[in-house]
Amino acid sequence: MAQPTILLVDDEKEIIDLLEIYLKNEGYRLLRAGNGIEALSVLQKEDVDLIVLDIMMPKMDGIEACLKIREQKHMPIIMLSAKSQDMDKILGLSTGADDYVTKPFNPLELVARIKSQLRRYTRLNVQRPNKEHELEIDELTINTATHEVKLDGRDIKLTPREFAILELLARHRGTVWSIEKIYEAVWKEAYFDSDNTVMVHIRKIREKIEENPRKPKFIKTVWGVGYKVE
Repeated sequence: MAQPTILLVDDEKEIIDLLEIYLKNEGYRLLRAGNGIEALSVLQKEDVDLIVLDIMMPKMDGIEACLKIREQKHMPIIMLSAKSQDMDKILGLSTGADDYVTKPFNPLELVARIKSQLRRYTRLNVQRPNKEHELEIDELTINTATHEVKLDGRDIKLTPREFAILELLARHRGTVWSIEKIYEAVWKEAYFDSDNTVMVHIRKIREKIEENPRKPKFIKTVWGVGYKVE
């Protein structure tokens, strides 16, 4: 069985070098990033089982990175910070981190915490398979691996185009997508102003997932701009 992959995110190269020594001795596969932007880029390309994430970093700090990671990923995140105040710990944990370690730290303690979080994560994955491929919006669940949609546990049958539109909006929650951008992203071809295909598909999706399609809960209309999932 392959050993877990750990992503180390810190702008202090000395800390990453130190952690690599201890973690490689445990047989873990390691990836590195110097800030939040680099970390997000790594996560687009690699399957990661746990992240050690520093808070104070240039370009994108750990708090913002953690929030963005939690929009899509569920692996454990252990935050590192030179701040030791209770409010700083509360802020880190409230953004989605699973544990918080104050610098300077004992590398052996951090290794023990990593092992503990990985054991917990493994147990949860056994109990809840495919969670890594699920997008959840309240009682609506979208499984991007199986192309299944469930509303409060009930199966919702969508066509491939309908699913693609819903997945696109759900993956970019809070972002407004114009009709033109939705069409080009889903149909992979140029959009024509007179084409109302997207609007028809949005209406059909709403009829299937909304309790009241005239007052949609999931797919919101931003008048004059486009659509979004909040």
